[in-house]
Amino acid sequence: MRIGLYPGTFDPITIGHIDIISRATVLVDRLVIGCAINRDKGPLFSLEERVAMIEAECAVLSERTGTEIVVHPFENLLIDCARDVGAQIIIRGLRAVADFEYEFQMVGMNRVLDSSVETVFLMAEARHQAIASKLVKEIARLGGDVSKFVTPPVYAALQERFA
Repeated sequence: MRIGLYPGTFDPITIGHIDIISRATVLVDRLVIGCAINRDKGPLFSLEERVAMIEAECAVLSERTGTEIVVHPFENLLIDCARDVGAQIIIRGLRAVADFEYEFQMVGMNRVLDSSVETVFLMAEARHQAIASKLVKEIARLGGDVSKFVTPPVYAALQERFA
């Protein structure tokens, strides 16, 4: 069984994330969405809220693709999380050159820590390349319309949070 790990904070999950998840399902039999517990980032949504949003967004996708998709919160090293869930592949989304430079360093470090885990990069679809959770939160906080960047349930959660 090919198991992939797609890690992130997902605060909140965007259509860019969903695009990467959808395309990753053709690469693996089981896709683990690693929802990072990153206290340094000061997430807008609690871990429980983020996990619930990811699970809701991925339920239909899992049914449609036949790929098992599960959410796994983690707070340890990414490579240790990959070992914990039995992942042979770490899936990372790229939006821009700046993403690549950071990710390139991460791959190098992870290869030293465990060379049996491969990293696969998926480019975001062109129409999703500008979407970043940080920007979505900022636009929503300032009263802007983020409905083009998130699904209706996530949009409603953002509206409620910033009401």
